Amino acid sequence: MFLKRIIHTFYFLIISILLLSCNNNDNNTKVHKPKPADYGQKLINANVHLTHTEDELIEEYISRYKWDMTKTSSGLRYFIYKKGNGKSVDKKSRVKINFKTNLINGKMIYSSDNEGPKVFNIGKGEVEKGLEEGILLLKVGDKAKFIIPSHLGFGLLGDEKNIPSKATLIYDVELVEISKQFK
Repeated sequence: MFLKRIIHTFYFLIISILLLSCNNNDNNTKVHKPKPADYGQKLINANVHLTHTEDELIEEYISRYKWDMTKTSSGLRYFIYKKGNGKSVDKKSRVKINFKTNLINGKMIYSSDNEGPKVFNIGKGEVEKGLEEGILLLKVGDKAKFIIPSHLGFGLLGDEKNIPSKATLIYDVELVEISKQFK
């Protein structure tokens, strides 16, 4: 339902932009050719609206589950629900996590139960920006939930497999291991 609302809003904005940029082309009116800067501002406004709509959906989700989440300046939401006692992640770490990834509508799309643990190097762009940002907040043994807005996940394209366009991702992660990053 939430994803449908985002998609409908996106389509509405695109159609609105197209309609606003078209002019009546009969002989009694001048044809106004919009400047490229006009399109840029319209796209920026559409993106701001979509981001705001996604943010509202995330807040509704958090409220429904009564999670006490912290929001970072980038828009990532997180809470650590089990504290570990291991070492902290740094920007030169190679990490191993167990995870479950759901869409905001509840559909599970990936899981370490099916895919195996995820192993990646911090700072190398090997995973979604939001996941990496969240992992940097953890210590070995921590279990956390992350809500990753689409701009910190797979954006407009999705992953071309299970994650659709503009998808908000819900991660449940456990930081299992940290090792030195390979070069």
